[in-house]
Amino acid sequence: MIDSVDIEIIGYVNSCFTEKFGAPRQSGLVPSAEARLRMIEPFNRREMVRGLEGFSHIWLHFLFHRVKAEGWKTTVRPPRLGGIERIGVWATRSPHRPNFMGLSVVKLRDIDFSDGVELVIAGVDILDGTPVLDIKPYLPSSDSIEVATEGWAVQEFGALEVDFLPIASQFCAEYEAETGVPLQQLISEILREDPRPASQRVKKDRYGMRLYNVNVRWHVSDAACQVLGCEKLV
Repeated sequence: MIDSVDIEIIGYVNSCFTEKFGAPRQSGLVPSAEARLRMIEPFNRREMVRGLEGFSHIWLHFLFHRVKAEGWKTTVRPPRLGGIERIGVWATRSPHRPNFMGLSVVKLRDIDFSDGVELVIAGVDILDGTPVLDIKPYLPSSDSIEVATEGWAVQEFGALEVDFLPIASQFCAEYEAETGVPLQQLISEILREDPRPASQRVKKDRYGMRLYNVNVRWHVSDAACQVLGCEKLV
């Protein structure tokens, strides 16, 4: 019987999410959230991605590297249950797992060979700098199970309405013109999902989150969210 295994890191993610707050709780919730997976030697050979371009989506196995130092837990408090009720870790997608492994389906936009091998992916829920352990093609014929049930996870929070102050909209337009990043669309998709911790969802307060090199400030009142401003970070 094998007690342990050695796993190689095959690449690292360069993501728009530089911190946990603001990152979506599941992949696919924020379609505009784009990232790049840069393969490292010896796993950056062109022949290793041959044929992958024919798939629209891929599975990524990755490491929750930022919580590893905190250790794993037997039970956790899922945000979808208000952050109060405890559920066994195996019944959740919590990062506080014995092997700290994550699994996400992301959209494969492109494969870039201009400087090694990079996969351009979207709909990510993965933080910047995340180590990736494996890649597999997503097969809708077998991976999508129509009769599957969601257990306790069926409970959902209502979406927030998102509005931008003129100064915030102007910044986003200028940022998109400069970088090509659809910042306003990205912010809207993130805030609609209400990234606040469950314990803060009854509060009316101001918040901030970082996307790329931009600090985004926003305010929540009832079921509405207003983006107050954005500024580049030095």
